[in-house]
Amino acid sequence: MSQVLSLWRTATTVPVVGASVGKRVFSLAFAQKAPYFATIRPRFTVLEPNRAELVIPKRRGVHNHIGTVHAIALCNGLEAAMGALAEATIPADKRWIPKGMEVAYTAKATSDITCIAETDPEQWASDDPDLPVRVTGVRDDGTVVVEGVIRLWVTPKS
Repeated sequence: MSQVLSLWRTATTVPVVGASVGKRVFSLAFAQKAPYFATIRPRFTVLEPNRAELVIPKRRGVHNHIGTVHAIALCNGLEAAMGALAEATIPADKRWIPKGMEVAYTAKATSDITCIAETDPEQWASDDPDLPVRVTGVRDDGTVVVEGVIRLWVTPKS
């Protein structure tokens, strides 16, 4: 099991602090590993192999000029979700690096945004190093505000 997945499971199952506090602790620790992620203050809600979800709180620090969540903040959230998914899912004998992102903005981000990253188990077993991760950002009312693919380059560890 990866360190990220192990930390998630530990943080969210400690009876003394409870899952809610554990998720906060994990989210803070994850954002410190890649400090740029801290700019969106991600709150992870789901982390398991092939799926990760986090919430970007709608606050002034991530607003654009019209008061909605900025497009780059959305991309930052999608990349954080993808990174957590990749770390939780990748086989121990492989490594990954992002190689591209394609997104479409489909609606205004007028609330907190849930960023979701998903893969299928077969993708990680393939010999093809190009691995597309499906990413979506969703408003509180269920409206998709951003969707796309983040492409990973997955290769054997040397």
